[in-house]
Order: sequence, then C-alpha cells, then structure tokens
Amino acid sequence: MWERERVSEPTPNTLQYRTDGPEDAPVLVLGPALGTTWHMWDRQIPELTRHWRVLRFDLPGHGGAPAEPAPAVGELTDRLLATLDGLGVERFGYAGCSLGGAVGADLALRHPHRLASLALVATSARFGTPESWRQRGAGVRADGLDPVARATPEQWFTQNFAGAQPAIVDWAVQMVSTTDPGCYVAACDALAAFDAREGLARVGVPTLVLVGAEDQETPPADARVLVASIHDARLAVVPGASHLAPVEQPGAVTDLLVRHFTSAWRHTTPQTPPAPARATEPTPVATPTPAPAPAVSATPTPAPPPGPAASVVPGAPGVPGVPGGMFTQPTPPAGPSPYATSPAGPHTPTPVPAPDPAAPLAFPGFGPPPTVDPGPASAADAYDEGARVRREVLGDGPAESADAATGDFHDFVTRYAWGGVWARPGLDRRSRSLVTLTALTAGGHLDDLAAHTRAALRNGLTPEEIEETLLHTAVYCGVPAASAAFSVARRVISEESGPGAAGA
Repeated sequence: MWERERVSEPTPNTLQYRTDGPEDAPVLVLGPALGTTWHMWDRQIPELTRHWRVLRFDLPGHGGAPAEPAPAVGELTDRLLATLDGLGVERFGYAGCSLGGAVGADLALRHPHRLASLALVATSARFGTPESWRQRGAGVRADGLDPVARATPEQWFTQNFAGAQPAIVDWAVQMVSTTDPGCYVAACDALAAFDAREGLARVGVPTLVLVGAEDQETPPADARVLVASIHDARLAVVPGASHLAPVEQPGAVTDLLVRHFTSAWRHTTPQTPPAPARATEPTPVATPTPAPAPAVSATPTPAPPPGPAASVVPGAPGVPGVPGGMFTQPTPPAGPSPYATSPAGPHTPTPVPAPDPAAPLAFPGFGPPPTVDPGPASAADAYDEGARVRREVLGDGPAESADAATGDFHDFVTRYAWGGVWARPGLDRRSRSLVTLTALTAGGHLDDLAAHTRAALRNGLTPEEIEETLLHTAVYCGVPAASAAFSVARRVISEESGPGAAGA
C-alpha cells in the first residue's frame, strides 16, 4: 500500500516528522542540518521513495516544530529513537547532514543494533572548536538570528549557485531566521560538546561520507578523517557543491545515496533476531506541513555532472542548553518550496505495519531489501563501468581523448585497467592508490603521479600517509626517483589544501 505523506505532532520526547513512500518498504531516515527543515531533502524524495519509506524529521524549534531545546546530540538521538519506537521501527538506514550527521554518528556508536547503514553528509568528527560554537550561541542570545541568517548563503552555497538562484537564497535566509532562537542556541551547545573522534573505529555499519568539494564549514579534509577511521567507509566528493550539497547538487547526492543504501541492503546481514511488532503505537495528530520556500527562479541552476557526479571510494580498514519558552516561535514564511515534489497536505496517519521477519535479508522493522536487477553485462556496460570507476578515482577532469590511432588503446585501458583491475574487490582503493604511487615513482611517470596523488587524497589517504609511502619507496626504488616524486606530491597536496579544503 502506498501512503504518500504522513505528518505528525511531536511530544517533548519525540520529534516532528513526515513520512513518504510505500508503507511496506524498508525505512530510510533523513536528518537535517542546523537551521534547515526537512524540506532540504525535497529533491531527493521522488527517487528515494521508489525504494524506501522515507522518514524526515525537524530539529526542535525548526520548521514550526515545538520549541523544546536539546542541548546535546545524544538527546536528539534519543528523541529520534523514541519517535521510531512509536512507529514500531526497530532497524533502519540513516543519512544526516551536518548536525543531522552528528546524530547519525551517535546512533552508530551508541545504538549500532538499530542502524543498518549510514551516510554522513557534510559531517565532521568534531565541528570546528567548542569556543566558536559558544560564541555563535552568545551572538544569537544578544542579537537574535537575523545576522546568522544573512550570513547563511555564503556558508551553505557556492558563489555561482547563490548568484543563479536568488529565490533559494531568500528561502534559506527565511528558514534560518524563523527558527526558534533558544533551540538554535541549544543546538550550538550540542555541537560545541560533540566529539566523536575517539569512537570512530567502533562504527561497524557501511558508511558513505559525502562532502561538497567547496564546503568551507565541514571541508573535505574533515571527511577524510572520517573515512580513515571508520572501518567500512567510502568517500564521495561532490564537485560544484558547498555545505548544503543535497540542495545545491541534488542529482549527484541522490545518485550517491541510492547506490550506497542499495548496496548496503544487499550485503548487510541482520545481527539480531527479528523482534515482534509493538503492541501499541501512539496516534500522531495531523498538523500543517512546515514552512516551505519560494519557487525556484527561472535562472537555470548548473546541472549536475553526467553519470556518477562525485568521487566515491572505499575507505581504509579502520583503527582504533537554553531554557525553553524564552522566545516566541515566529510564523514560518509561506509559499511553495523550490523543491516541492507535489502538492502536500496533512493526511490521517495510519500505523506502519511490521514487515515479515522471514523476508530475505530483512531486518526487524526494516523490511526487505530493494530489488535491483543489474541485468546482463554488455560490451557497452563494461566500457561504461570502466569510465565510471575512472571518474570516481581520478575525478571529473577530462579523460584522455581518443582518435583513430589511439581509440583501441583507450578502449583497452577503460575496460581492463579501470573496469577490470581497479574494480576488483581484492584490494580497497586506498591500497590500490598506495601501490599505484609506488609504481609510478619507480617508473618516473611524474605526470601520472600528480593525477594519482590527487586520487589518493580522494581515496581517503592523508598527506602524512602519502609522505610515508614515498619515504618507503625511496628505500626500494631509489632516492632520486623518490625525491622527484616528493616534489610532485608536495605541489599537489598544497594545491588540494587551498580554499576548498580550508577548515571551518
């Protein structure tokens, strides 16, 4: 049965939520960034609801949700779990952006048995410094949210996107300015206290770490820390995106999420026996949908890159408030959302049925995996797969052009090097990057070494690990070769550590 929309009214111990998608599908939860509402995920909903029942929630005091401040990430996690418990959902996939990503990390560390798969979007193990968040909170107490709201566009979007989509910029400013200030300050306190660095090695679920290439708030360097520490993690760097990548590059982000969660459904097995359906369930009260934003301007938004529009790589094997009621909730702005998928209105909620525990690869309360039929591989499929892997490893730069003389060679490399060797499961891509850097150093192939140094960073290697690899290479391949390689690597690392990798 298909239930398009369900909107609930939360209690002090739960969160305001909305569900979309078929009732009997696996559950995928989407968590918002600080200052946003569930509408930040609107552009992902049409595709995600083809496979999953999607539950989006609002942070306290956001999007018209009751102003019940939560001054700790763990408290937000507990409220989310109470919300899911009320729906009889035991196990689920989770994708969260920024503060929503912190909730995802906390879920993976404190409630791993509830989580089947995880995506951390624009997320850090530690967001900036505690003092910076305390200062932001103090500023909001003194001056309100208007100064923060006016600064939001340059923090969330690239300059090109903000210039092309002024209506979305206005929507973002209104969304922040209509947030309850007390709840915003409490969220700042939560981020000031959040630090998951020591626990990352204990994250045991398949994890996608997704970051905008131009994100200044949670830069790619922070994403690499996550990938290097989480055992089963992949890095995705989205070109042409800043902090709010699901809004700025919706096509690329949607594709990455679908591929990640589909793969996790197919390869993850349940670790606990199915739990019986809950005997009772609260009946949420229908309320109006929270503040949508204005329509998208006629100015065209830069289209996402064709095909897989972001670099996706496997990660390395891992190693180890403010009182409520002191502010009045403003009325959210009216008008259609720039990302609205269809006219929406509240519907009478109905219970989410418990899935069949005997379903293959099913989880308690999580439902069966989506059906994905890859179909028989053809010659064109093999070439396309190689081209995809090449883009994921080397990025979206122009590939070597092929002419009549080199066409067969280009075809060979694409099919067998990229679609064959690089796609084999025997080594993760971090390991393959280490091998490749060593081989290119030994052969003196410095142009290719530059490209693969960038690829190594994209694959989750740190500059320190690249330096250690080249130092080791000097012993076995010769000091002169390693010296030349060091020069190339330092130049590339310096370029990659420029504005796009600056800290928040």
